[in-house]
Amino acid sequence: MNKKIIIIRMDRIGDVVLSSPAIKAVRDAYPDGRIAVLVRPYARGVVDGNPYIDEVITYDKSGKERSLLGKIRFIARIRNRRFDLAIILHPKNSSHIVTYLAGIPERLGYDRKFGILLTKRVPHTKQYGLKHEIDYALGLLRYIGIDSSDKRLHVPLSRLSEERMKELFDKNGISQDDLVITVHPAASCRSRRWALERFAKTSDALAEKYGARIVIISGPGDDKMIGDRAAALMKSKALNLAGKTIVSDLASILRRSRLLISNDSGPVHISCAVGTPVISIFGRKDRGISPERWRPLGDRDIVLHKDVGCDICLAHNCRLGFKCLDAISVEEVLLAADKILKNQSYCGKIS
Repeated sequence: MNKKIIIIRMDRIGDVVLSSPAIKAVRDAYPDGRIAVLVRPYARGVVDGNPYIDEVITYDKSGKERSLLGKIRFIARIRNRRFDLAIILHPKNSSHIVTYLAGIPERLGYDRKFGILLTKRVPHTKQYGLKHEIDYALGLLRYIGIDSSDKRLHVPLSRLSEERMKELFDKNGISQDDLVITVHPAASCRSRRWALERFAKTSDALAEKYGARIVIISGPGDDKMIGDRAAALMKSKALNLAGKTIVSDLASILRRSRLLISNDSGPVHISCAVGTPVISIFGRKDRGISPERWRPLGDRDIVLHKDVGCDICLAHNCRLGFKCLDAISVEEVLLAADKILKNQSYCGKIS
C-alpha cells in the first residue's frame, strides 16, 4: 500500500537512535509506502542515509521556525506533503499541534501534552520506566497493527564522515591496529555527569595498562568545556575532539573504537548501533530515566548504577552532592573495562 507516513521524534539524539527499530518496523509493514521522519536539526545526522526512510524533515524551533510566520510556513509545508498517517513516538505539544493543523487524517501518539489533538491516543506510562524506550516505541506501533520484536539499532555511516575521521586519525598517528577507547564525559544535566577527575584517572590507567589511544568526544558549547577540562586533567595525551565533530562523525569514531566509556547520553546508543561495547554510567534514582528504560542493549555492554537510598530524586537540585554518582569508583569502571577488553563474555549491571 502506497501510504504516506511521517514518523516524529523531536527530542534528543539518543532518543532518535532508539527509535530506529520502530522506523524499520513501519517500513517492513509498508514496504511500498513513503516514509518521512521529522527530527530536530541536531539529530539529522543519525537518520540521514537510513535505508528505511525516504525523506528527513527538520523542525528548527530555535531558528527559522521560531517566529509565528515560520511556524505557519512549516505547517503549510507538512500539509502540502499530504501525509496519511503521523506516528508521534514521544509526546510534544509542537508535534501534536503541527500534525493537527497540517490536516493529517490519522494521528497516533500518547495521551499527554495536547493529546486531545490525536485521533488515536495511547496511555502514557514512560515516566514509570516499566520497560526500555525501544519497547515503548515498538509498543506504540501495535495500536495500528504493526508488531515487531526486532530491537536492532541503526545509524547510517556517512561516507564523508568516514573519510574525514580516517584522515584525522591518520594525522594524529592512530592506526587501525591501535586500541582506541573513546570517552564521553558530558551529559545534558549535572545529575548525569560522573566526576571529570575520575574520567581522567580512568583514561590514564587504560592508556598505561593497554597502551590505549584515548579519544575524547562531546558536543559544542558547555559540553565542549567539559571535554576540554577532562583532557586537561589527564596525564597522558588524548586526542581531544570535544566540540569539533558533527553527529555523523560520532558513528565513524565509535566504529573505530574498542570501547566507549560514557555518562548516560546519546553517544551510548550510537555506539551500540555500530557494535562497539559501552560502559554506561548512570546516576539518579528516578524510574523515568533509569537503566531499565535507557540502558545500552549490546551483548557486552555494562551499566554502572548505584542506589544510595534516596527516597525522592531531586535531580540537578540534589542536596547530597550527587552521592549516587560519587559511589561509582574508578576501580569499578576499570574492572568493567577489563571484562570487555579481555573479551570475556559478560553482560549486565554492576551495583
